[in-house]
Amino acid sequence: MKRFASPLFAVLITGVSVLAQQKTVTIATVNNPDMIELKKLSPKFEEKNPDIKLNWVIVEENVLRQRVTTDVSTGSGQFDIVFIGLYETPIFAKRGWLRPMGNLPADFDLDDIFKSLRDGLSYDGKLYALPFYGESSMLMYRKDLLEEKGLTMPEQPKYEDIKKIADALTDKSKGTYGITLRGKPGWGENMAFLGTLINTFGATWFDMKWNPTIDTPEWKKAITFYIDLMKADGPPGASANGFNENLTLMTSGKAAMWIDATVAGSMLENPKESQVAGKMGYAPSPIEATPNGSHWLWSWAFAIPKAAKQAEAAEKFAVWATSKDYIKLVAEDVGWSGVPPGTRKSTYDNPEYQKAPFAAATLQAMQSADPTNPAIKPVPYTGIQFVGIPEFQSFGTVVGQNISGALAGKATVDQALKDSQAAVGRAVKQAGYPK
Repeated sequence: MKRFASPLFAVLITGVSVLAQQKTVTIATVNNPDMIELKKLSPKFEEKNPDIKLNWVIVEENVLRQRVTTDVSTGSGQFDIVFIGLYETPIFAKRGWLRPMGNLPADFDLDDIFKSLRDGLSYDGKLYALPFYGESSMLMYRKDLLEEKGLTMPEQPKYEDIKKIADALTDKSKGTYGITLRGKPGWGENMAFLGTLINTFGATWFDMKWNPTIDTPEWKKAITFYIDLMKADGPPGASANGFNENLTLMTSGKAAMWIDATVAGSMLENPKESQVAGKMGYAPSPIEATPNGSHWLWSWAFAIPKAAKQAEAAEKFAVWATSKDYIKLVAEDVGWSGVPPGTRKSTYDNPEYQKAPFAAATLQAMQSADPTNPAIKPVPYTGIQFVGIPEFQSFGTVVGQNISGALAGKATVDQALKDSQAAVGRAVKQAGYPK
């Protein structure tokens, strides 16, 4: 007698087969809110791709950079997807540590992604990373608190305006601080903001012969201003505050102003997470001696290490997570104001997104940020909040540690800058600059 397999048996066999062939894609990412939302929505990708399982490694920014650099430089293959940015991508690609993003489907619409990000994530004419979100920096401030004091934010504030407004809005007896800024050390932490500060105060990292210029009056004026401002009007323990800590201070209503990443706008306007939603105003980053380099350009982007064990599956996920469809998925989940910003023209053409109070300020900041012209004087490097050479990752962090120490009262500004000048000088000399 002939026996027929039951439909249930067939389904079980198919399920076992899929599990047997399942590829695990390990993703190293930063613990920012947009990435947490991505993890939350990622089961929708796994449902459509049952042969792919996602394994998330989510850590804070400084730890991520260390682990990713170690992984891709040694070829250990621990990660299949890494989150990196405009600084690392061309450097890693030049060294042969990344796979080019070459198999993009036609409906991905690469031309829809802002050219400044495509260019920044390319090397030698090839794209090596897909931007998940893009950002510049801007001033975020409490409109209601300014109105209570009869103050008006200038269309283009200067740092002297920021000082006056911060002084007026600080009320430490009520736990209200006029301003909060990054103090946590790291080339991508406090130095991201401080890089823009020194630029607009007229300073540079190097002269045209690659001599460090950190012991100049412009650096001293910028860093002294920052430390004096934070001591007078900033929160306690500021030397430990990075993006996420300052975001918490703003959303809980404890700070009146913040100069930081434009991506924060959607988080400040999320009524489920923020006590100040609907009370915020947005303005360009302040300027001082020059507008050059006063606001940064950055993207957190997906890249696939050369040693990735599941490169094909990793690229499939990277394409999904940076697609127009993913942006719509986030809009359905949290509303249009919460979608990953700064990457696609179509997002900013969308009337629903244009309603977000920060959208226009973000677009203006991103379109006017020029990494090729970051300073008032000619410089031998590109990059606004970083110097686009491999050694910056190390010496930028050392400078950040020195300035964070001065902010914490462990050293004078003069000593911090003297030590930084010496450290940067040693780094470029050992690396053989000028090359």
